[in-house]
Amino acid sequence: MRHTAFALLLLSGSVPALAAEQVVMPTQVDDQKAVIATVEPVHELPARARIGGTIAEIKVREGDRVAAGDRLALVVDQKLLLQMHGVEARIQGLQASRDQAKLDFDRAQELRRTGAATQASLDVARTQLDIAERTLQATRSEKDVILQQSTEGAVLAPGPGRILKVPVAVGSVVLPGEDIADIATDNYILRLQLPERHARSMQAGDIILIGARGLEGDSGERLRRGRVTLVYPEITQGRVIADVAVDNLGDYFVGELTRVWVSTGKREAIILPEAFVSRRYGVSYVRLKDGTDVVVQPGAKSEAGIEILSGLRQGDVAVTP
Repeated sequence: MRHTAFALLLLSGSVPALAAEQVVMPTQVDDQKAVIATVEPVHELPARARIGGTIAEIKVREGDRVAAGDRLALVVDQKLLLQMHGVEARIQGLQASRDQAKLDFDRAQELRRTGAATQASLDVARTQLDIAERTLQATRSEKDVILQQSTEGAVLAPGPGRILKVPVAVGSVVLPGEDIADIATDNYILRLQLPERHARSMQAGDIILIGARGLEGDSGERLRRGRVTLVYPEITQGRVIADVAVDNLGDYFVGELTRVWVSTGKREAIILPEAFVSRRYGVSYVRLKDGTDVVVQPGAKSEAGIEILSGLRQGDVAVTP
């Protein structure tokens, strides 16, 4: 009869699943120390004025996103306008001189054809026409140079990114090469400043754990991974600076602070898979094999599971609830 009932349970699929077991044993893990990291752009691009003059227009403000070649501001040099007027006046005068030289040459050529003028006078007229044309051409080239300088008054974005600051205002007088705007590239990194005693063992390629955005968080938060790309060889005020690359870091603000954990050695810890830890009314529990629910304090999460800070002892047998 009992065998028949068990067969009926199997057919109906109502047999409860067996609980998984794990003996609580400490294991060697990295001793993680929490430090503060600063979000920094990989590159900061300055947009500079190419000519000196007065800021006539600013088209961006802090926080705007720009693409390479976007016009950020306009610098106007009033001296270029005056030079342009002077060159145009000279061009008009030289055009009149060239036209007169052309008439003199045509007349000398006709007189030479009829024998009323000498070859020397024709050569002089031809030389005067060549001088007038070359002088006019040189002055037009000078005008092109002034026009090019005027177009260089447009301040262009040297690359894509986000405007960090605009240290000038409309009406400001700037010199050639002066910063008009600073652009942070979209690729951000985390910059660490570690005490010298903890940084001696750090090297490029080490794994860094990154917490949730900002400085607040709970002990059970899921940590992301980053990789040290550069350890600077200079110690500044007892600290070593390192850069950490993180995939899909997000839309952080430049200069924003966030918590990270760096390895400072090895220690023993109890790690359980997440399936062994249940949470009810804000309290975490682990069920033992004898049916007892033990209150535990969870630590940080990792790929191996959740660190149990207190509540379990070596040799306990935990089961999934």
